[in-house]
Parts: sequence; structure tokens; C-alpha cells
Amino acid sequence: MPYAERRAQILKKATELFAEYGLTAQTRALAAECGISQRLLYRFFPTKEDLLREVYDTAIVGPFQAVWFAELSDRNRPMHDRLTKFYNDYLDAVLGRRWLRLFLYSSLAEADMAPNYISSIITKLTETIVAETAHERGMKLDMEQEAVHEVGWTIHGAISHYAIRRHIYRASHVIPQDMVVAMHVRVFLSGFDSIVSQFERVER
Repeated sequence: MPYAERRAQILKKATELFAEYGLTAQTRALAAECGISQRLLYRFFPTKEDLLREVYDTAIVGPFQAVWFAELSDRNRPMHDRLTKFYNDYLDAVLGRRWLRLFLYSSLAEADMAPNYISSIITKLTETIVAETAHERGMKLDMEQEAVHEVGWTIHGAISHYAIRRHIYRASHVIPQDMVVAMHVRVFLSGFDSIVSQFERVER
């Protein structure tokens, strides 16, 4: 098998293995799944840390599309429409069963995957959502960045937990996804002014 093809095969199997059994899954089992020896596996990934780093880049960060930031910042469209499209896309492209299991396992293992994803992507995402919502309403934000993140998490956390209920708990399958997303978007936007003013009052 060509080098690039074999490497891609190992990464795919590693992602599946870690998503099913956690980051403590052994490379011996991975080599067996790929039909190769551990020695050959180490030619592609000298250490398990190297393998986990590549799994993070391809399986955790990889599905996130940079264009989503541009679409969320497109002020020619109402914030309601921007949020609705983004979270439906995010649920479809990112928050699937394998991604969630891998992310949760990495959190339980206290690995760097989850904190890195939050600091590099979700932090910027929450800042964008809050800033754009405030701009549409003509509001000037006067709050700490940590508070901005918490405001953004009110919708991002709700959507993420909805995905967990669907794919991990095997619940929340009755109401269509687009209706659930629309509900959370309406709740976020209707309560936005009150939430922001609460943080501003606390900080003053």
C-alpha cells in the first residue's frame, strides 16, 4: 500500500478506535485492526502522542469550516438566519457520534484535545456570536471577555448538549433538528439584552 494511503488508513482506524474505547486504547490493537505490525505502525507515527496529535488535527479540528466565521459575520443577513444556518451546519458536519465520543473521551483523559479546541475555535466562535448579535441591536458591549464567552456558551452549550442527547444518550430524536435549532436561536436572541445587562451591572 502506498505510504500516504497507509497513513490515512491508520488515522481513520485510530480515530474509530479512540472514539469507541477512549484514548487508553493500545497501539497494538490499532496495528492489528490495520493488519500491520506495531513496528510498521511506528514508522508512520513514532509515538502515541504523535498519533493523537494527528487525530486531533484531522478528526477534531478538521471538520470545522473556517468559512463559518465569515458567514456569521455577514451583516447583510439577520443574526437569526446566520445562527440558524451555522448551528444546523455545525450539527451536521461536526457534532456526530464519533466526534462527540472522541471529544468526551479526550476530556475525561485530561488530554489537551478538548481544551485546545475550545481555546482555538470555540472561544473565537462565542466572541463572534456575541459581538455580531450586539452589533445588530446597536449595543456597545461593556463586559469582560470571560463574560462574553459565557454569554456565547448559553447557545453553544445548549446546541452541544442537544447533540450529546441525540448521539450519546440516544434521546431527543422525535423533534426535527431544524426545529430544535430554531428554538434555541429564538431563546438566545430573546434573552440576549437581559443577559448582557446582567453582566454589565455585575461588573460595574
